[in-house]
Amino acid sequence: MATTRGRDYYDVLGVPRDADPKTLKRAFRELARRYHPDLSTEPGAQDRFKEVAEAYGVLSDPERRDEYDRRGTARPTAVSVEDLLAGLDLGDVFGGDVFGGGTGDRAFGGGGNVFGNLFDGPFGAPPGGGAGSAPERGADIELELTVPLSAVMTGSTGAVTVRRPAACPDCGGTGAADGAPRQCPRCRGSGQQVTERRRGSTVLQQVATCRACGGRGTVVRHPCSNCAGSGRAVVEDPVSFRIPAGVAEGTIFRLPGRGMPPPGARGRPGDAYVTVRTAADPRFTRQGADLWYRLEIPVHQAVLGATPTVPGPDGPVPLTVPPGTQPGAVLDLPGLGLPRAEGRGRGSLRVSVAVRVPGHPAEEEQELYRRLAALHAPHPPATRGVPPQTETGALVPEPPGADRTVRHHWWHRWRRRRGGGPHDGT
Repeated sequence: MATTRGRDYYDVLGVPRDADPKTLKRAFRELARRYHPDLSTEPGAQDRFKEVAEAYGVLSDPERRDEYDRRGTARPTAVSVEDLLAGLDLGDVFGGDVFGGGTGDRAFGGGGNVFGNLFDGPFGAPPGGGAGSAPERGADIELELTVPLSAVMTGSTGAVTVRRPAACPDCGGTGAADGAPRQCPRCRGSGQQVTERRRGSTVLQQVATCRACGGRGTVVRHPCSNCAGSGRAVVEDPVSFRIPAGVAEGTIFRLPGRGMPPPGARGRPGDAYVTVRTAADPRFTRQGADLWYRLEIPVHQAVLGATPTVPGPDGPVPLTVPPGTQPGAVLDLPGLGLPRAEGRGRGSLRVSVAVRVPGHPAEEEQELYRRLAALHAPHPPATRGVPPQTETGALVPEPPGADRTVRHHWWHRWRRRRGGGPHDGT
């Protein structure tokens, strides 16, 4: 989870991820006292103070903190310092005399602006103690890029096309067909209209954007036919970026400055965010760094075992199916999956075994299955002391070659119980 400066907001403030608002405020108070440039003599205090203010501005707001925790980045570089600290009661955080001597405003260098012109760098706030409004920033663009499994395996270069308004190529962004817009006669090039009203000895001035030129200070006499005088046209901007091997599903890449242009002349464009997805593969199903493959084998291979060859991301892989493999068994081949995004080796190739039962076996196969069924058929319990009989009571004739040793034993006892004489067993 990284900020624009590559540091985690919780690490910047030195608090745990489950810190409550009181803990956040206490940490911010201590760090702000330590690093405020008006008071600190430590090297890099101003940059450190910016980091602390940026981190607290996000984590002290429940919505921004929730977004930061969910998205991993919360797009902290996509907002100005005014947005980061919107609604923040700095007097409540620092107190009226927290830095010693006088009011909080004087302790911070005066002017009523706690942060002065500290944020004239990456946040786009105007210099000079914060007077005036910050330049507006263009909107962000969200895109999706689907890459094949081979690109995830080896890494690749992702390419997307961003469609956004830009300076018209025909007029160079002026909006004029002849390329020379003229000064607005209503505001005389200032882009503003000033209205004065007097109340006794007091003069009230009201400044508004010029309606004739929209604040540009110029008007177009002959509009450009391509952009209809707006100075902007939709262009296709091809953008390339590096996709590392083993990129996780749904990873979001930020392309700074590739978003929508700012609404006014000042400001900076937004960013483009590209979500990378893995394309469906006819062989494998991806689960993180593991690849799943479904292997279908006939019944005899499941019973006797086999050594088939299965596809792998690097090429064919020999596989040993042990005898007695059950349907649904999973055979694991470690180290033959995708690279892990953290750079810690590779995942596994996991083979799920399905047993194929013949739908229309030939007569010879059916005979073999009948013989197999007879081997596994349950045997009737043996009847002791009673000779085998038919349904009519007649003795069952003995088949030729039968073992007469056991038969002689029970036949002799049966004859004696019926009062018969000795019998020779024939």
